[in-house]
Amino acid sequence: MTADDRSGTPALGATEASELLLGTSAEGGSAAAGTVVGVSGSVPTHVGARLAVVRHPAHGTRTHGSLGDFTLDAVAVQHLNAALDDSRARDGIRVMEVPDGQVELYADVRRPIRELIVVGAGHVAQPMAHMGALLGYRVTVLDDRPDFATRERFPDAERLIRADFSDPFADVVLHERSFLLLVTRGHKYDYECLVRALRADPAPAYIGMIGSRRRVRATYVQLLEDGVDRALLERIHAPVGLDIGAETPEEIAVSVAAELVMLDRGGTGVPLKGVERVAERFFKDSDTDT
Repeated sequence: MTADDRSGTPALGATEASELLLGTSAEGGSAAAGTVVGVSGSVPTHVGARLAVVRHPAHGTRTHGSLGDFTLDAVAVQHLNAALDDSRARDGIRVMEVPDGQVELYADVRRPIRELIVVGAGHVAQPMAHMGALLGYRVTVLDDRPDFATRERFPDAERLIRADFSDPFADVVLHERSFLLLVTRGHKYDYECLVRALRADPAPAYIGMIGSRRRVRATYVQLLEDGVDRALLERIHAPVGLDIGAETPEEIAVSVAAELVMLDRGGTGVPLKGVERVAERFFKDSDTDT
């Protein structure tokens, strides 16, 4: 890289920007790179100037490159941070209005790979890992029993980790696109996992816990007694899944998968028949009186 702009910051090339975006995403971070694609007025920049904002779980937030001017860089950083803060922001042009004119900045946004972390390797975990893989999640299965977290039982999982439930995420990086599903064999294991998940920064996208109303209530009571902020309980999806009357492990997996899709896509979870109301909207009573 060479320092070829007024800010004195080394320029960021296209290859370096791509490596930053892909590498950060693979390591559980988020990054956005802005490239100037249009300039009007006397703005001190040029087409092709590039700046990136990287949020890395281990190294914090850093800025790379420059658009050629300190003030312009500050405006670009605001736009890129806004894109990173918006979970549904997509790649595209951001128009930056600055005192000397206007800049069109094309933003490339990369987030961590969506990861479904199934804690516990019992009967529900098996179909859940399969469903997660079908939905495009990178699936990780954790258990403290080597005979359970096996490749034979979980052929769709990318990683199988023998974990100590007293420190369950020692070998897992939790990030903003981590979807946790707690299906352990006991209340104490759920609790250890929940405490650590609730204190994670950044917070996981989803924390779901299977269990009866009684088991969930007991867990909540213990969390509050141990000083966990009540507001954090709202992050927990428990009992887990949508109400479809699921009973078997496979049906429970469908219920949970439906909830994940609903949250990820912004759905409502209500039957589409009631949303679209095709018969009511397009067919009059007289049309069906035959």
